Amino acid sequence: MPEFDALAAVIARYAPTDGSHETPIPNLFVYRASHPTEPAHVLHEPAFCIVAQGRKEVELNGVTYPYDSSTALVLSVDLPIVGRVIEATPEKPYLGAKLSLCPRALNAMLIEHRLDQREGPSDVALSVAPTPAEVSDAFARLVGLLDAPNDIAALAPLAEREILYRLLTGAFAARIRQIALADGRINQVSRAIDWIKRNFNQPFRIDAVCSAANMSPSSLHAHFKSVTSMSPLQYQKQLRLQEARRLIVSNARDAATAGHDVGYDSPSQFSREYRRLFGAPPIRDAARLREGPAELSIG
Repeated sequence: MPEFDALAAVIARYAPTDGSHETPIPNLFVYRASHPTEPAHVLHEPAFCIVAQGRKEVELNGVTYPYDSSTALVLSVDLPIVGRVIEATPEKPYLGAKLSLCPRALNAMLIEHRLDQREGPSDVALSVAPTPAEVSDAFARLVGLLDAPNDIAALAPLAEREILYRLLTGAFAARIRQIALADGRINQVSRAIDWIKRNFNQPFRIDAVCSAANMSPSSLHAHFKSVTSMSPLQYQKQLRLQEARRLIVSNARDAATAGHDVGYDSPSQFSREYRRLFGAPPIRDAARLREGPAELSIG
C-alpha cells in the first residue's frame, strides 16, 4: 500500500542500523532488523505497534500473535512477552514503529469528547487486528514529521491526538479504553502489576498484592490471569528471570549471584527455571547472546 511504502521510507532513514531508535517525537520509537531475529524477552509497556515492512510475531504465555503491515499490535498493560522478527532481509529489512500510550491522555480524550467510557473485555490485554486506514494514515503523518523537525513541536501533538481518537473510536476501542479508565478492573490488575514490578525480588505476598489492587485473592487470581494469561506468581517469575538474564549477559553478575539478586534462594531451582524459559542454562544462554546478533526490542 502506498502509505506503508512512504512510512517504510521514513522509518528506514531514522532507523539506519538494526535495533530500536528513539526519535525527536515523544513516545515514538522506530525499529529495523535486517534478518530474522532471536526471540527477545521483554516487559512491554502499553503501546500501539505498527509494521511498515516485514513480519513479526509476539508470544504471551505460549500463545503466538503474528502481525505485519495489514495488522497492528496493541497492549493495554505491562506484559512480559517474547517477540521476534520472522521476515526480513538486508535488501528488504523489517521496519516498524511503536507509540507508547499514556493513560492520562487517553482518559482526557474520553472525557473531552464524551466517548464511551465502559471498560473493554477482560480477556488478555494484548490484541492483533487489522489496521484501520484512518489509523495508518494518521500514524504515517506522525512519523512523516521526522522529516520536518521544525514542525514537530506544533504538529506532533495534533497527529498523536488524532491517532488516540481513532484508536478510541475504532476497532481497537475496547482494548484502548482499558488503558484509560482509572477505576476499571484492568486498572486494578495494573496496580497489582506495579506492586510486583517494585517487589519482584522479594518473597511473593498475596495479601500485599491484593491490597494494592483492592481485590480479594480469588478475584485477583481470576482477573489477573484473564488479563495477562498468567498468575501473579508466574508474572513475578518472568520478571525475575528477565532481570537475571540481563545481569548475566551484561557481565554485571555471575549466574549464582544473579539468581540470588532477583530472589532465588536455590541455585538449582534458578538454573532449572531459567533453562525452561530461555532454552539453555544461564552461562550457555549468555554466551550465545554475546556471540550472536543482538535481540530486537519489541516494536
